[in-house]
Amino acid sequence: MDINMISLIVSTVALLIALGTFFFWNSERKKPKADESSFSSRPLQLQAYERLVLLAERIALPTLISRLNTAGISAKEMQSLLLESIKQEYEYNATQQIYVSPVAWEAIRNLKDQNMLIINQVAASLPADGTGTDLNRRLMEYVMTQKKGSLHTIVLEALNYEAKKLMR
Repeated sequence: MDINMISLIVSTVALLIALGTFFFWNSERKKPKADESSFSSRPLQLQAYERLVLLAERIALPTLISRLNTAGISAKEMQSLLLESIKQEYEYNATQQIYVSPVAWEAIRNLKDQNMLIINQVAASLPADGTGTDLNRRLMEYVMTQKKGSLHTIVLEALNYEAKKLMR
């Protein structure tokens, strides 16, 4: 064998070793590690649905009124207190929209908007010297006279349904 043939064999073996190492190294890099492959977003999604159920409960008009009922304040002050509480609750939970379906988040947003609209409309129907107690009483009367059921109940049923789908 001459020197050219030996050099060709050595370079071919070196090339094969290099290619083998490259492919082995790449295949090892692509394999998910135990921690990465076991990650599931399901617990985060279920926790988000739990938080949205809690949000829906906290911004429901009867819950708001019982939690924020303050004697001796005007209807305007009570209106402001109710609206601010809804806004704070909603903003606090806004990040949960990442983990839930667009339909679920839209239901929460609609509940927030509807409750704020009801508070504003009922407050506008009161006389200028109305009290916070008057506003709360009228809001509760409104809630009790709803014929179709409250949006709050419908939103809770939708959230419950979607969370149960995740648990299957």
